[in-house]
Amino acid sequence: EKSEKENPMRELRIRKLCLNICVGESGDRLTRAAKVLEQLTGQTPVFSKARYTVRSFGIRRNEKIAVHCTVRGAKAEEILEKGLKVREYELRKNNFSDTGNFGFGIQEHIDLGIKYDPSIGIYGLDFYVVLGRPGFSIADKKHKTGCIGAKHRIGKEEAMRWFQQKVTKTWQPISTNDSFCFHGFCTSNCGFATYHKIHAIWKAFLKIPICSFPF
Repeated sequence: EKSEKENPMRELRIRKLCLNICVGESGDRLTRAAKVLEQLTGQTPVFSKARYTVRSFGIRRNEKIAVHCTVRGAKAEEILEKGLKVREYELRKNNFSDTGNFGFGIQEHIDLGIKYDPSIGIYGLDFYVVLGRPGFSIADKKHKTGCIGAKHRIGKEEAMRWFQQKVTKTWQPISTNDSFCFHGFCTSNCGFATYHKIHAIWKAFLKIPICSFPF
């Protein structure tokens, strides 16, 4: 009999990738942010409105303050890989939610390979990944909506293991001498050994829980 790991219904996959840029105000800045998402995804982004009025920030209710875009399929995995490359394929445990999803942010969108345009400027970008399994769509049906069983749901630890395996097998590039750099520790002299050692000492000093690569 096939084990639980070999069951194709248990396989994790990326259901969707949500990209968000929050400007905090409507106007020209928000329009330029929409152009950034359009260049990155090739899709028409959607504007988000403020739910409440916040006078201290100058935000009014129903005012457009952010723009977001939802990507699926191979395009989502391609954009996600670019974002993780900027983050050096490292995420903290706090980046993962209890429902098996994770998110992170980058400070400059030009790090994703988009050419800098002085008329647009530089914007930060939020990534949020929703993981799923075959059969999850039953909870999204309008008629005869079903419930996902407790054993079929995705937990935080399971999402972290999936991320580690995905990084080491698919996304993490191999250097010319066929050696990997895991979790800030270099297994060979790849030219970045000094950086990795300093980075590892810094993490150990601050005692920040990191979920990136297995040792």
